[in-house]
Amino acid sequence: MHNDEQLINIRMKYNKIGNTGMKVSELSFGASSLGSVFRDIRETEGIQAVFTAIEQGINFIDVSPYYGHYKAETVLGKALKEIPRDRYYLSTKVGRYGENGINSWDYSGKRATESVYESMERLHIDYIDLINVHDIEFADLQQVVDETLPALVELRKKGVVKHIGITDLQLENLKWVIDRAEEGTVESVLNFCHYCLNDDKLVDFLDYFEQKGIGVINASPLAMGLLTQRGVPDWHPAPPALVEACRKAAEYCKATDYPIEKLAIQYAVSNPRIATTLFSTANPQNVVTNVKYVDEPIDRELVNKVREIIGSQMRVSWANS
Repeated sequence: MHNDEQLINIRMKYNKIGNTGMKVSELSFGASSLGSVFRDIRETEGIQAVFTAIEQGINFIDVSPYYGHYKAETVLGKALKEIPRDRYYLSTKVGRYGENGINSWDYSGKRATESVYESMERLHIDYIDLINVHDIEFADLQQVVDETLPALVELRKKGVVKHIGITDLQLENLKWVIDRAEEGTVESVLNFCHYCLNDDKLVDFLDYFEQKGIGVINASPLAMGLLTQRGVPDWHPAPPALVEACRKAAEYCKATDYPIEKLAIQYAVSNPRIATTLFSTANPQNVVTNVKYVDEPIDRELVNKVREIIGSQMRVSWANS
């Protein structure tokens, strides 16, 4: 850790996640990149990205055993050993795993409990602030209600985990589980690709989550690469018409000397009803750049123009993978 004087210049906003009492930075650090999920990384650079995030006023870090098949948690753990525990909230997950390049899923209560303790070991911490059931669309949703969540509630009673959440691409699945779980079980939701320039469907569900006292975490402000000058990676599941519309929007932004990445990050944090937005990088400079973006006012006219270009592809989504 170094350069604490940088904090003087940061005007990061902090919001509460529902009724959890956690007050988190509007922009937060997604550690999936530390698992080389998107491209190979240099471990030392990834660790430095975590330090930089904390120095820049970010206090919420999200990871999963699934990212890089345990690698992201392992690399993040090396960074966390050097950071005082009161400087951050840590969120990780259960349900999705993998080894040797093979994905696996196990939403049983037994595996969820084991997974929490394994994560704490990799992360070098003795409690988890927020534990999530990961990507519930891959689960039997009834099992999540009957087995996975109750196992996590037991750990919450013991203080091993402080708060419980669920994550998914499909907002309807989040609502289905919350409607059937015992009240107070689910304290937060993490949803991705539904509050970004090309898709704001999350807005339709905010009243529901607020009525239940559930905090909202937004992820993937760049829509997994759709909203970038580089363009989408080969594995992106978006339909071709949406990819093309976003490419045109990115070109328009570039021509106005306002990178679409900047507009996308600014837009993602612009709704005060959303507690925080996760972005992922293993590059310390990207962390600094994104924090600077949210400190500048958003160009609303450009937002409207981008949405006009995306046109009929607004809110077009895809199945998770």
